[in-house]
Amino acid sequence: MERKMEENTVRDVETGSETGGEDALVGNVNKLMVSPPGYSGAPRKGHLLFDACFESGNLGRVDYISEFEFDLFIRPDTCNPRFRVWFNFTVENVRETQRVIFNVVNFSKTKSLYRDGMSPVVKSTSRPKWQRLPAKNVYYYRCPDHRRNYVMSFAFCFDREDDVYHFAYCYPYTYSRLQHYLASLERRNLPYLQREQLGLSVQQRRLDLLTITNTAEHLDPEREKKLVFLTSRVHPGESPASFICQGVIDFLVSQHPVAQILRDHVIFKIVPMLNPDGVYLGNYRCSLMGFDLNRHWQDPSPWAQPTLHAVKQLIVQMNQDPRVSLEFYIDVHAHSTMLNGFMYGNVFEDEERVQRQAVFPRLLCQNAPDFSFSNTSFNKDMVKAGTGRRFLGGLLDDTSYCYTLEVSFYSYMTAGSTAPVPYTEETYTKLGRNVARTFLDYYKLNNLIKDNRPIHIQSSEVAGNGNRKGNGVGRDADREREKSQGVRH
Repeated sequence: MERKMEENTVRDVETGSETGGEDALVGNVNKLMVSPPGYSGAPRKGHLLFDACFESGNLGRVDYISEFEFDLFIRPDTCNPRFRVWFNFTVENVRETQRVIFNVVNFSKTKSLYRDGMSPVVKSTSRPKWQRLPAKNVYYYRCPDHRRNYVMSFAFCFDREDDVYHFAYCYPYTYSRLQHYLASLERRNLPYLQREQLGLSVQQRRLDLLTITNTAEHLDPEREKKLVFLTSRVHPGESPASFICQGVIDFLVSQHPVAQILRDHVIFKIVPMLNPDGVYLGNYRCSLMGFDLNRHWQDPSPWAQPTLHAVKQLIVQMNQDPRVSLEFYIDVHAHSTMLNGFMYGNVFEDEERVQRQAVFPRLLCQNAPDFSFSNTSFNKDMVKAGTGRRFLGGLLDDTSYCYTLEVSFYSYMTAGSTAPVPYTEETYTKLGRNVARTFLDYYKLNNLIKDNRPIHIQSSEVAGNGNRKGNGVGRDADREREKSQGVRH
């Protein structure tokens, strides 16, 4: 049966003017009423109203195919038509029991976790918690009607006429959400937490820097503190990175005994959102001006890439300070084709350094059941030369380690599991807490923290301990010490 697209009749609710065609891809749809072809009366229930003119929204165009089917076009990243992955839009004016099929027709990537069972997330006015659509209602296929591009179609039944329905590629984490979270942390007046504005984006949004460490009088001022630097959301559509970053922060500022010991010995510097304009605009990979910031570490422009320039400048300054021992740089991302959490590291000629670099991912694998060491890899691809991991790996000395931490947009497999477990906002955050905890294992293993107090972590003390109940951190480190003697990659 031939599938024929009816000529659009779409009406901008704000202006009353009819729109359609390629012009709609310039920006997001704005309260766009999509009516049957030739219809000119007042909109009726069931004439769907689409909107993406809100923070992190993305939907560029809607084509009416039939009463039950609509083609949806992702708006490309600003100033860069190459990237079309993230979508985030609302639908209202629905009819109760109205069944529809939405086809997202212009993805820029062919490989996708939609092949492996991933589905979009949805919430509505009366059900405000995000949930994934049933995988059985989602189809990913080559479509002859769209030049054999890959299309993701999903079926949905609206059940409450007064609800506004909200669909997205993954759980959104907006710039405003981050600002509210950081403001709530500031209001707690924690003596070991400092928030500062490191710079401003092109559109004058805050580039926040958190410093978490103890400065109490009981600490030896002569004792050297190690420094861990963590960044997130250089790629704005990779929202799971923000949940991981918040998990790291939540744990480090908590009263958990492991967090208290880490604050005594380590300085944590965290930039939670490296590309605030891209996040705000609903881009997938680029900044306002169309730059993939994670390819510009070698020579970032202070006017075109001001957030990246400010972060690089700070790291270079700290690296030149003899009082600072910059041990780790970790850049947090989300991955669109692989499962689990995993890491990318650098390649070194020194075999002993290769072994030392593998220790942290191995320890994280013990703490986080969703982290995969087998997916972790070490490379020096030319295409990645401008990334934070590669650039800083060449800049910092051989006692420093630079990683990209990736997490799946979709799900993870655990040891012995037969089916993937979809990630939630909570399990992304839990991975972040486990990343933070792993630093104590690492520093105990390397005898950089000599603390003989028994540290037993009970599952009731902090969420995110995997299957460990009361295991001493020191004992995990002892086991890892034995394993690390034979680490290869």
